[in-house]
Amino acid sequence: MNNMNKMTTSKAVMIFGIGLALSVSTASILYSVIPQLHPISPIDKNEAQVQSVGTIGITVSSLDKVLPFYEKVLKFKLVWISEVYGSPWEKLYGVFGARIRTARLQLGKESIELNEYLTPSGRPIPVDSKSNDLWFQHIAIVVSNMETAYSHLQKNKVRHISTAPQRIPNWNKNAAGIKAFYFKDPDGHVLELISFPKGKGEPRWQRKKALFLGIDHTAIVISSNMRGFYFYQKLLAMNLLGSGTNYGIEQARLNNVENAKVEITTFKAPTMKGPGIEFLRYIKPGHGRPYPSDSRANDLWHWQTTIHVNNLAYFWKRIKSKIMFRRNKLISKAIVQLPKTKRKYRKAFLARDPDKHVILFVEAQQK
Repeated sequence: MNNMNKMTTSKAVMIFGIGLALSVSTASILYSVIPQLHPISPIDKNEAQVQSVGTIGITVSSLDKVLPFYEKVLKFKLVWISEVYGSPWEKLYGVFGARIRTARLQLGKESIELNEYLTPSGRPIPVDSKSNDLWFQHIAIVVSNMETAYSHLQKNKVRHISTAPQRIPNWNKNAAGIKAFYFKDPDGHVLELISFPKGKGEPRWQRKKALFLGIDHTAIVISSNMRGFYFYQKLLAMNLLGSGTNYGIEQARLNNVENAKVEITTFKAPTMKGPGIEFLRYIKPGHGRPYPSDSRANDLWHWQTTIHVNNLAYFWKRIKSKIMFRRNKLISKAIVQLPKTKRKYRKAFLARDPDKHVILFVEAQQK
């Protein structure tokens, strides 16, 4: 959520739930500096394009442990469960001997995948993780009534991160009344509830027929706007929706980071399909610990955001040739041809952004 900021326009509020408006001066500086640091040609939209942001993947310790929480507490609907192993999956995820059991879940129009590594098991999330650590990622689950949803979570004894649901104060006219709450799943993954008052967010978030409605965005902590802009806006040609700065006691209690002052930037696919990708850059007290350099896909802090493209080879070459500051890495050594499964793609590769958050690039199989 991250709406506790004054905005220069309300257009972004109407288009996208996070409701951020672009700071023209900040964007101008970034756009002028980035090409000088690392020149890059624009994407030829006739040849390739990001089509949508898709499923958000989360590595879990055990489906038997975690799946009931998402189904019964958060009301996700189970779509399918599958189990895969073999050379293609080892090459895709960079984990030798991987045997992965996956549950696909759906809430509204959005989906997540819970990935359990039967072999080899990975490491747990550090118990002292903070909201400003660079491995932080969450999904924002939209609810139709925050008080009812919070009461429901309390009855199910969820672990808090926020002290309680936080409401954006009235002085912030463009975002006043938006409410949010951070909490944890049974493995310690961070999740967010968010609710939008009338006139804010996407129109579909005003539906009252269900308590849990869908996923508005996934948020990641970043160390540098410049590198983040380069990767998502320049390299991938994602749509920049807006940027703003959040602060105040509500933000601090939401993230449970004292004196937090957070700059937020929001991107969507050029088609506007799928959840948003939100940057969280902590101006105060600064970002926390770096993403562990030896991380693998079977570690429980591993999230992966699926990006659907129409020309996988084009994006593979583009990313491989532009490793900015040597910070973003290809996990897969090549585009991987996958066997037929319940997934709707047969070719994919895994890469890291400049702060090591993971993206699964996929190309839909031809019918």
